[in-house]
Amino acid sequence: MRIEKVINNNIIQARDNNGVELVVMGRGIGFGKGPGSEVNNAAIEKTFRLDNMDDKEQFKRLLASLPLEHIRLANDIISYARESLKIRLNQNVYLTLTDHISFVIDRYRAGMNFDNILADEVRLFYPVEYSVGRYALEMIEERTGCRLVEDEAASIALHIINGETNLVMGAAFQMIKMMREMMEIIERHITIPEGRNYPKERLASDLKQLANRLVSEEPMSGRKDDVLYSFVQDHYKEEYQIINGINEYIEGAYQCSMTEEEKIYLALNIKRMRDLYAG
Repeated sequence: MRIEKVINNNIIQARDNNGVELVVMGRGIGFGKGPGSEVNNAAIEKTFRLDNMDDKEQFKRLLASLPLEHIRLANDIISYARESLKIRLNQNVYLTLTDHISFVIDRYRAGMNFDNILADEVRLFYPVEYSVGRYALEMIEERTGCRLVEDEAASIALHIINGETNLVMGAAFQMIKMMREMMEIIERHITIPEGRNYPKERLASDLKQLANRLVSEEPMSGRKDDVLYSFVQDHYKEEYQIINGINEYIEGAYQCSMTEEEKIYLALNIKRMRDLYAG
């Protein structure tokens, strides 16, 4: 592997034997080097493949401008997320999360902290990703001495969610807001006896799948069951009406719509939950 460009003393641009463009990180890996120099393999800490990244040049500029410790922190958080969640993440998460980690550390040192208005929703709908965010806060404090506010766990989790779903930050934010609003409408129609709890986690899981499809505009797959549709529409009219109300709301607020299959499935879930607390 040979150097194509020295970005700074710790970051270089290179290509592998297959011609894939790489950014290679390692302390001192670019010091005293120039284009055409052989890469010191012993100094390599992390290799970033750029073939699957949307904005390669922005990523290079970002790495050139940030302290190496911030880049390492983001990389280690992403590695932990991959290993603990057993998931694949889009390469763009290296750009977005690295930028965010450096920003919040600088912001903390300047005495600035901001709340995440969707922190409660992230905890509810994405508890595993939120746990990664909590771990990240511990790692950041251990390495930098900065104890970030608890809401930052949700903000970091949002970047992990983006990497999972291939959504941009604004779309992920919209998706979680949509889930919260759908849940609020459903909860207004479920009477929970005092001292009882309802299985909110199961409903959260169902709404998460639905919102992800709606925001990503993925086609709905599955076999249609006209007999089931007719049965629900005839026998669970109130529940079906609730779902139609939700669908009308998201059509107006988000310009997307549930399929008939999704409406039937949610109507059945609401019926089951209401029956659970009947009497």
